[in-house]
Amino acid sequence: MGLIKTTKEVAILKKEQFLLRQPGIIGEEEFRRYAVLVPLIDIDGITYLLFEKRSSTLRYQPGEICFPGGKHEAGESLQECAVRETVEELLVNQKQIEVIGPGDIYISPFNLMIHPYIGIIREYRNTFSTDEVEEIIKVPLDFFRNQQPEKYESRLNHEPPKDFPYERITGGENYPWAKGTYEILFYHYENWIIWGMTAQIVKSAVNLIDEYNIGI
Repeated sequence: MGLIKTTKEVAILKKEQFLLRQPGIIGEEEFRRYAVLVPLIDIDGITYLLFEKRSSTLRYQPGEICFPGGKHEAGESLQECAVRETVEELLVNQKQIEVIGPGDIYISPFNLMIHPYIGIIREYRNTFSTDEVEEIIKVPLDFFRNQQPEKYESRLNHEPPKDFPYERITGGENYPWAKGTYEILFYHYENWIIWGMTAQIVKSAVNLIDEYNIGI
């Protein structure tokens, strides 16, 4: 039976736990969370990234190119979300998917947070659900290694609500709000355009693949 800890011992333990805690993100609860798989496939010894062209019947981003993935649901981990969505969209068996590890999180200025996972799909047979996917696109990994994306800078400005209490801040309506920018990337491969959030995730994932020597 363990000894009852003194108040001082509890305080020391709490301090140690705080030192080791993983920091959260302020305002995180306001973000919509999604998870995607960055799938690697092998074709005749060449490694490809596998993308989807979203169905034109979908309400959100119809016809755009993306990775398999979707909204995080309660009770599942983010990795489980990425795998589940991949199984549903590409009609593969979960056993065909090997998750290698997490990519870097993409945080959109529009209250969106995407958690990528880099993984391998083995023995992929070009299957997909026509409810969500119009077609699949395979791009050699070396294309992204050798091709720098086009970059465009978009500006973000504050637009307070009409009932904003300007009288409470120095400068009132003339307050010098900070302005920000975010980068929009474009990759052109054959007749395909991979851009926006997906392009950002591609660039980050390819850097991680090379840094950690990830291969099939």
